[in-house]
Amino acid sequence: MEAAYAVTLGVLCACGLYLLMCARVLPVILGITLFSYAINLFLLGMGRLSTGKPPVISTLAQYADPVPQALVLTAIVIGFAMTAFTVVLALRSLALNGSDHVDGKETRGE
Repeated sequence: MEAAYAVTLGVLCACGLYLLMCARVLPVILGITLFSYAINLFLLGMGRLSTGKPPVISTLAQYADPVPQALVLTAIVIGFAMTAFTVVLALRSLALNGSDHVDGKETRGE
C-alpha cells in the first residue's frame, strides 16, 4: 500500500510540475491544482496509513491522528479558493490582453 501511495504522489507531483511549465494559463491552473492534490495526499499520509483503527482515543488501541486530517481539510478549502481566484484572474487577463499566454504575448509559431 505504501508503494502505491508513493507512486501516486510522485505521478501527481510530476504531472503538476510539467503542467506548471506550460505557456498557457489553463494548464498552469491545472498544474497548481494537481500539485496541491499531491501535497494534500502527502499531508494525509503523515498521519500513518492504517485501516480499521478507531478515530477516537482509546486506552487499548492506537488512534488516528486528527492533525493531518485537519490540515488537509484546511488546505482543500484554501486550494479551492485560490483556484477560483486564479481562474477569475486568468479570465480577466484574457479579456484585457486577448491572449491566454502566461506572459501575455502571443508567439507566431503556435
